[in-house]
Order: sequence, then structure tokens, then C-alpha cells
Amino acid sequence: MEQIVNALMLKAADYNENDKILTLLTAERGRITAGIKGVKKAGAKLKFAAQPFCFAEYVLSRRGERYTVINATECESFYDLRTDINKFYAASSVAEAAYAITFEGDDCAEIFSAAIRALSDMCNGSESLALIKFLLVALKQSGYAVNAENCYECGANLTEESVLRFDMDAGAFTCGCCGRGAGASGVTYNVLRKLSGKSYKEECITADGEKRALRLIREYLSYKLNLSFKSLSEYIRLI
Repeated sequence: MEQIVNALMLKAADYNENDKILTLLTAERGRITAGIKGVKKAGAKLKFAAQPFCFAEYVLSRRGERYTVINATECESFYDLRTDINKFYAASSVAEAAYAITFEGDDCAEIFSAAIRALSDMCNGSESLALIKFLLVALKQSGYAVNAENCYECGANLTEESVLRFDMDAGAFTCGCCGRGAGASGVTYNVLRKLSGKSYKEECITADGEKRALRLIREYLSYKLNLSFKSLSEYIRLI
């Protein structure tokens, strides 16, 4: 039986001499694992379909619980992300996070759309801002939304001058008086507010603030999911 899915290639693992096992993210069916034959050969027709970040229409043959890619039509290669090391690791961080929070059979429409949008934005602009925005969407869809509003404990207004903390259990900022969680900076708070669609101080949107925001999100993701995020750590190291 054949099935057609629009999918983003998240991971590829070598299998046999010339084959690979792909992990594909789809909107309607979540993650799908599928074999693809002969793609390690130099002139393989479907070689593109096993490349990092390939967005394509995949034709799958299903036998029992096993899928095999038998054809594919490329929608977007996101080739530029494979030629710039910073963009490559930012895009790899999108794939890494998407893999961590999705499962087979899930409705992943929001995550799927956000991932495609993030990769497109990375090709055309700041990869760090696109990555943070995607990770915030991913956290929200996972039930771990970041709360960058007033103090989670007392409701006090938070500003860039405030002494801030971030409560890992609540996923929320608190004021210094409430004193819960690890220390956080005003620039981190404002970067997260900007990329959550909230009001923010433009002067607080700095490269340092973006890096701090990524560190906080990495620690929060790791805390909630009990996983390490190697691509994200490498991207933070590079910038």
C-alpha cells in the first residue's frame, strides 16, 4: 500500500552498505521512520531525500509496520543552511527539538509549520531569532510554555532593571524578592517577550541577550524532557 506525505527530514542513519533509515516529521501523522534504498550511491536518484532539512513530498510503501521511501518530490532543500556552519547548527537544533517533542501518530501541524517557517527564516535572516521563536512554539505545544509576563509569584511588574529569576518548575519569571529559580537577565526576558509577540524594550534586543535566551531555553528543555541537546549546545558555543 502506498501513502503520500509532506515531510521534513529530521534524522538519517546509515543502514546496510548503501541504504539509510530516515526519521520524517509530518503534520498529520507525527514522526515516521522509513527506509530508503541506495541513497549512499553517488548517482542515486533519491539522494536529495536523505539530505539534512529536506522538505519534500515522500511516497511511502507500507508493509506491516514498516515504511520504505519509493519516490520523492522536493519542495525545498534549504541548501543555504548546509553551507554556513552557524546556520547548519541552528537548523540542526530545530530538527533535534522537533524530534524530542513529537511522536508517531501525533497531530504535529503546529510544530511542523513552525519548523518549516524557522528553516525558511534562517535562510533569509537571523538564525538565532528564528531558532528562539521555534523553540518557544515547541515548548508551548509540549505543554511547557515559557511565561514571560509579570512575576509568577506576586504579580509584580518586571522590567529590564529588575532582579529576575526563572523558575524551572513553573517555566516562568519571578522577581528578585520572590527569589525562586536561577538568576536571569533583563535582556533575556526582553528577547523572550519579543519572540513571544509581547511588548519589549528594543534596546534590550542584543546578540548577548539572544545567546542568554538560548542558554535558558536549553536548560529548561533539558530540565523538562530529561534530555541533552547537543546541536543546540554546539550552536550556543559557536555564536
